[in-house]
Amino acid sequence: MPQDKNRQFLDFEKPIKELFDEIEKLKQTAEKTKVDLTDSINKLYAQVTEKRREITANLTPWQKVQLSRHPDRPYTMKYIQKLSENFIELFGDRNVRDDKAMVGGFAQLDGQTVMFIGQQKGTNTKMRQMRNFGMANPEGYRKALRLMKLAEKFNKPVITLIDTPGAFPGMEAEERGQGEAIARNIYEMIRLKVPVICVIIGEGASGGALGIGVGDRIFMLENSWYTVISPENCSSILWRSWDQKEKAAEELKLTPDNMYGFGLIDGIVPEPIGGAHWDYCEAAALLKPRLLQTLEELKQIAPEDRVNQRIAKFNNMGFWNEVSEPEVIHHGEPVVNAGVNHE
Repeated sequence: MPQDKNRQFLDFEKPIKELFDEIEKLKQTAEKTKVDLTDSINKLYAQVTEKRREITANLTPWQKVQLSRHPDRPYTMKYIQKLSENFIELFGDRNVRDDKAMVGGFAQLDGQTVMFIGQQKGTNTKMRQMRNFGMANPEGYRKALRLMKLAEKFNKPVITLIDTPGAFPGMEAEERGQGEAIARNIYEMIRLKVPVICVIIGEGASGGALGIGVGDRIFMLENSWYTVISPENCSSILWRSWDQKEKAAEELKLTPDNMYGFGLIDGIVPEPIGGAHWDYCEAAALLKPRLLQTLEELKQIAPEDRVNQRIAKFNNMGFWNEVSEPEVIHHGEPVVNAGVNHE
């Protein structure tokens, strides 16, 4: 994780930055004067922890979106590194090329072999461009499906880590079948005979998330979001401007507590105080027991039953009201109107 002086701060984290500035000044003073200021520095670190707790206690939906995009936040490869051992990355979709925005491979999770798959963002400008900011092309989703089928062949569980602003919307992606690739993944994932766990570790936007987001259990980290469209794009559609992005985030109900209340996810995984970007090891340590416990539960279910339960799970999502079928007069003749209103 970043050193104190290299940390980046969001607008609402400025009080924490001010404390770190004071800490840095004390360290410089101690070095110049050879005076022991350890007690004063430790007191400031304690204030940092308390301020982290205070700031993240009542975040708005838009602030959670910002936190999910924090430049210091751990991405998929970092979670794999901290969660597992002996990770072997696999490349290519065996058709077009290797998509660097989608990563995956076998690893050992507490001694058992699993297939990790997830979107990967870059940690600097060059890497972000190479990873396409975590937005996969069709070959990325086809690579993911190839790895899922490989895991099924060897009877190994699949764990997907979702963190994407969406599938890549470029013309070349559409020409190569972006929509079909995502739809194919959804169709195939619902039928996988091995346990599938999906975890939204950051951004979970649109079909980009759904392309690797169909599983027996779906979890969200505390400061992540999951919805059909980003707040900025929603604002631009409804208000012709990004200025209403905070209102859009509120109305989209995209936070983990909303998703859990709607029955769209199965649980919320806590993060370190202030967010996962403060302690990568702790973030992974909080997630790992949930993965192990869930894997153990899913292994007790027969493959056919697991598939049937998965299908039923997604069929039951959503809310709707059924109304009676009123008669509507059309050109003097009664016409039956189905009148089903889905919300």
